[in-house]
Amino acid sequence: MLKRKKILIIKPSSLGDIIHSLPVLNAIKRSFADAEIHWVVAKGFEGILESHPLIKRMWVVNKDEWKEIAKVKDSLLEFRRLFRDLKAERFDYAIDLQGLLRSGIIAEASGAPVRVGFKEAREGSTFFYTHTVIGGEDIHAVDRYLKIAAFLGCDTSEVRFPFPPAGRTLAAEVPFAGFSCGNYAVMTPGARGPAKRWPARRFGELASTLPIKTLVVGSKGDVSLAEEVVGASKGKAISLTGKTDLKGLTEIIQCARFMVCNDTGPMHIAAALGVHVFALFGPTNSLRTGPYGSNHTIVKKDMPCAPCYKKSCKTIACMDMIKTEEVSKLITEFLSGGT
Repeated sequence: MLKRKKILIIKPSSLGDIIHSLPVLNAIKRSFADAEIHWVVAKGFEGILESHPLIKRMWVVNKDEWKEIAKVKDSLLEFRRLFRDLKAERFDYAIDLQGLLRSGIIAEASGAPVRVGFKEAREGSTFFYTHTVIGGEDIHAVDRYLKIAAFLGCDTSEVRFPFPPAGRTLAAEVPFAGFSCGNYAVMTPGARGPAKRWPARRFGELASTLPIKTLVVGSKGDVSLAEEVVGASKGKAISLTGKTDLKGLTEIIQCARFMVCNDTGPMHIAAALGVHVFALFGPTNSLRTGPYGSNHTIVKKDMPCAPCYKKSCKTIACMDMIKTEEVSKLITEFLSGGT
């Protein structure tokens, strides 16, 4: 389908969703090496794509500020500049992987004669597309996004996650003795919404049982959770939570022996980099948003109410029923197997 190939990918957020979209970038460049690709990304997530050799230009938008009434005037000015500048690029194709009203509007504003999105996209965004693709349900986000790449005529037989060069060393990110590639675990106790979080204390208890040390990572909002992990780890865990940018986080994860985490963005970085993931799932669907690939370990309990997709819950029984000893046993088996 692609002829002239100047393409706008619209996937502003979130971290995990951007990681899931990287195989689309790979498929386009693999099939059409001369394609010029631009990417619309939300402020705060641009670090994961910064200096990417496959992306000609990033368009960073302050989408969170668009919701603030006090900043309506500034947002309108930003909209006007964005729409004007996008249209001046004369894109041939706009690919909306986000599927929301604002992303649909951006696709329309790009002026691209071919605008592709999912048939199931929400908030009326399909009104702005010229072509729609059925994504489907109970399909992993990576495979769903690749359906759009296939629709454009790309070869999607090879699923790869092209990250930009790190440009730094592990020593710069982990200024502690005894940490080198492959000899530590990474834990991520945070998640968007309390219902998705395994108790932080259990992460710490788990760390205390491991034969290697643990680095705890996450955003600044996860600092208190990380402190709880470290406090329960009996000196086996160190926190870098809130102390790294996205590139630094990627470097730390890439060198880990394995990761233990909730359903959260760093989990998808680990899976994309080939780091074994022990993912703790409760209210969300691991078929859709679990670590991509078959070489990971999903830990969850069969509950009649799961997946409920709730961000909060009175009991969070689905997460509470996952015991420290159970996860510790799975990790011991993994390590003894030498995989």
